[in-house]
Amino acid sequence: MVLGMIFAITVINYADRATLSIAGTEVSRVLNLDPVMLGMVFSAFAWAYMIGQIPGGWLLDKFGARRVYGCSLVLWSVFTMLQGTVGWFGVSGISAAIMLFFLRFMLGLVESPAFPANARIVACWFPTNERGTATSLFNSAQYMAIGVFTPIMAWLTHALGWEHVFLWMGAVGLFAGILWFAFYKEPHSSPHIKPAELEHIRANGALVDLELNRRASRQKFTFREVMQLFQSRTLWGIYIGQYCITSMSYFFMTWFPIYLIKGRGMTVMQAGWVVALPAICGFTGGVLGGVMSDYMIRRGVSPSKARKTPFVLGMFFAAMLAMANFVSTDAAVIALMTLAFFGKGLSAIGWAVMSDTAPEKMIGLSGGVFNCLGNVAGIITPVVIGYIVAATGSFNLALWFVGAHGLLGMFGYLVVAGKFERMVIKPDNRENENCS
Repeated sequence: MVLGMIFAITVINYADRATLSIAGTEVSRVLNLDPVMLGMVFSAFAWAYMIGQIPGGWLLDKFGARRVYGCSLVLWSVFTMLQGTVGWFGVSGISAAIMLFFLRFMLGLVESPAFPANARIVACWFPTNERGTATSLFNSAQYMAIGVFTPIMAWLTHALGWEHVFLWMGAVGLFAGILWFAFYKEPHSSPHIKPAELEHIRANGALVDLELNRRASRQKFTFREVMQLFQSRTLWGIYIGQYCITSMSYFFMTWFPIYLIKGRGMTVMQAGWVVALPAICGFTGGVLGGVMSDYMIRRGVSPSKARKTPFVLGMFFAAMLAMANFVSTDAAVIALMTLAFFGKGLSAIGWAVMSDTAPEKMIGLSGGVFNCLGNVAGIITPVVIGYIVAATGSFNLALWFVGAHGLLGMFGYLVVAGKFERMVIKPDNRENENCS
């Protein structure tokens, strides 16, 4: 039940992020946005999403996942709907770009607690040897979002107009928010979990008392304690890996449908269906990465090797998208993008690594730092691609730029990162530096 809920919400989360990429060609035509303007609007989400990660993680550690996640879901649904109203004001060009930038910025800000909340929930509910599978399933929701909602959003754009993409997706999110508050409970208060199961998952690594401990303590930590999250070589290797996979994610969520339409000459409807196929393979790779990792742990392989293996293999496959520059047929392009999607899914093990390694009292904050640094790529990638397309009139250099991140991610996990184990924060007893 818990995994099903966070999976469904993450599907909505990614679908709401992808709304503009699906409707982007029509939005840019109607509102008179050039590629640089569109690239800046795409980046607005990532600016706010990055800024909000650390405060969002702090809110989770202070108020718990149920309240923070539920409020986040309701608010991001409202800002999704508001994007569909921009055309009602009769604006175009730079004025429309500014309005869209603001609304996308707010969308990113209120969505920022979502993935740290997922990591916190998984850490509470799942033992170590099941955590990779659980994490890969909720993380693979991004591909399900693309596979399920892309054709629907393409049809809405084609049949009813681009505004309806935002209005209907926002309404779906508001309904999901009501269900979240009605049904989600923490492990210690859930009426559906038996004492034997609770003790079993506690004994095997689940932090079932995390929310109880949060309420019992004041959850304060000093600046020096927080800075230890930036001083670990292993954590920096994980951060590099997350940056690289996020760069690829933002390419697929923003410019990929536009690449198919403008770079390959497809229609909006064709692009909508074509995107769905690689997304299904991405989902398959995402689930396989977690299952493979947990299976290796159960077979006695060290958690480090079990987590690194699917990541490195997946990043190699994902880098193959740059080979689309050397093929001429649409079928070959789709095959390469499908392989890249599969690889990106296979490598999406970072949140399991964070659940394994984050300090117990800083799981929300650690996830915030991890996602904050990773989502720097969400700022850089859409803007760089926008400038490349505007300057060259082609996506060739853009594909090389995105593909290179696969090799950089492999370097982060193989060379920079060390052994994956739960980090222990060295206490700082100087009360005058306390920050809550």
